[in-house]
Parts: sequence; C-alpha cells; structure tokens
Amino acid sequence: MGESRQELLGWLNNLLQLNVTKVEQCGTGAALCQIYDSIYQDLPMSRVKFNVNTEYAYLQNFKILQNCFAKHQIERLVPVESLIKCKMQDNLEFLQWTKRFWDQYYPGGEYDAVARRKGAGAPAAAAPASAPTTSARTSGAGAARRGTTPTAAPTRSTAGVRTGGVASAALTQELNAMKDTVAGLERERDFYFSKLRDIEMLLQQACEADPELEKDEDSLIKQVQAILYSTEEGFEIPADDGVVDDQETF
Repeated sequence: MGESRQELLGWLNNLLQLNVTKVEQCGTGAALCQIYDSIYQDLPMSRVKFNVNTEYAYLQNFKILQNCFAKHQIERLVPVESLIKCKMQDNLEFLQWTKRFWDQYYPGGEYDAVARRKGAGAPAAAAPASAPTTSARTSGAGAARRGTTPTAAPTRSTAGVRTGGVASAALTQELNAMKDTVAGLERERDFYFSKLRDIEMLLQQACEADPELEKDEDSLIKQVQAILYSTEEGFEIPADDGVVDDQETF
C-alpha cells in the first residue's frame, strides 16, 4: 500500500519547501515538475508556472513534465486530462507512483528547491500562514478545488463609481461588456485547445503502441505533429522573465 495523503504531503513540502495542503493541488503540474527536477535537475524550472489557476496553464506545466518523461525514457503515461481536473483520487495515485519512482532514482544529497525555482513565480519557501480573514475563508474552498492556495483579493475603491454619475455608469457598463467578451473568448480558446490536446494524446498513444510510426518523417503522424507544434512570431510561449503573477498556488 502506498503512503497516505498526509505522508505524501509531508514529504512533498519537505523536499520542495512549499506549503501544499491538498493532494489535489498537484493537478497544476508545478510541484510534479519540481519533484522530477530534484532527480534529474535539468527541467526548465523558469518556465514552470506555480501562480496559475487555469487548465490551460496547467497543461503547459504538464507538457514540460511529459518532455522530461520522454527525455529520460520513463515508461509511464502521464494522465494529464485526469490530473488537471484536480480530483483527489487521480492525483493521489499518480503522486504515490511518483514517490516510489523518486525513492528509486533520487541521486541523494541536498536539493535546493528554492534556488531551482527562482523566477518561476513560486513562493521562496514554506512559511506559517497568518490566520485568514473571514473573506479569505469564504472564498478559499473554491480556490482549493482548483489547485490554488486561497488569497484575499485586493479591495478597490468604489468612490469614483458612486460619484461619477452618468459617465461612471457608462464606463461600468462598458467594462462589464468587455469582461463578457473576454470570458467568451477564453471559453472559445479553451474549447479549441482541448480539441488539439485530444489529438495530441491520440498521437502519443499511437506512437507508444507502435514506436516505428515516429521514425517515418513523411508519415501522417509526423505531419500532424508538425502542425501542432509549429509556432508563429509573437505566439511562442515566452520564457519567464521573473514577473510574478498576482495569484499564488502554494
């Protein structure tokens, strides 16, 4: 039988100097990337995003993890679609397997987790948290389910809206319309991204079933992969420049 949730969380936090409170938070992919970095120390930790709470961002982390598995020939399928839902059972099973793998292959010695993820947007180290406010506790449950550590949102003054009369009302209406537009675009983006992800997973499964498929550079699989992984100027995933997002994951 594998370790319990509390044992795994204790090991994870001690190794990575984080403050993960739920196994489900591993569904962001960030902590998992760093566990394998502690073994191989060659993952691009500056590209691993800790301060995110969308499935699109989680997928970017898991792409880094999958590249690590491919590079080091780890014969284990990463169940990305299940993990990014941040459900306890799926993440617990994968974390238990990861712990067994780590026990077998960790090279020993000290691992400076804080230095390795410097600039990746993660907290410097685990620290005791102060007592949460009522508003933070109220909003915390939803955030924890999404794999993020709840933080109190900054308050904004509404004096301008109250005193601005008709002009302020018009600005508020325009702002709400823009928010609706952005929300619609995000839903559309996520919909098409999930379709592309499904295609990518099918290709990976086909290549795992028959490795010879990847050797033919003119095959349909290679052509589809070339389309999936092609980039255009201005659309590459940028290297992390040290800018820290407002939200915190751990």
